[in-house]
Amino acid sequence: MAGILIIAHAPLASALRDCAAHVYCGEPKRLEAIDVTPDAEPTAVLAEARRCLASVIEDNGALVLTDIFGATPANIAARLAEPGRIKVLAGVNLPMLVRAICYRSEKLDQLATKALAGGSQGVLQIGSTTVQNQIANHPDKYAAEGRHHHQ
Repeated sequence: MAGILIIAHAPLASALRDCAAHVYCGEPKRLEAIDVTPDAEPTAVLAEARRCLASVIEDNGALVLTDIFGATPANIAARLAEPGRIKVLAGVNLPMLVRAICYRSEKLDQLATKALAGGSQGVLQIGSTTVQNQIANHPDKYAAEGRHHHQ
C-alpha cells in the first residue's frame, strides 16, 4: 500500500487530509500533509518532507501530491522524486486524493495514472440535469442516441 504525502500551500494540505478522513470515516493510514506557509524556509520543509516520507513509504513506494506546478511546495516536492520509488503529481484536488487512496495497493506507475485521471475527471461543469451532465462527460455515447449537448 503506497504511502501518500501532500505538500501544498497552507492550509490546503491539511484540509485535503481532513477531507479524506471525512470521506473514509477516519484518517487513512500512511497519509501525511505538510502545509507550506508564506514564511517557510524551503530547506526546513524539504527536511520535514523527507521525515514524513520515511514514515509513510511502503514496498510499492509513495505518491507525493502537490498543488501548483512551479510554486514553492511543488519545487520542494520535485526534489523528492525517485524513479520507481516516489512519484510526484501536481494539481492535487480532492478527486485525485480519493482516487490515490482507493488504488494505493496498485503498482506505483498504475497508481499515479489512476490518481491523475481522478484529478482531471473530477474537474467539470455541472449541468442542470443528469442527462446534461452525462452528455457533457460522454458526448460520443449520447450522440449515438441522437442527443446533443448545447452550451
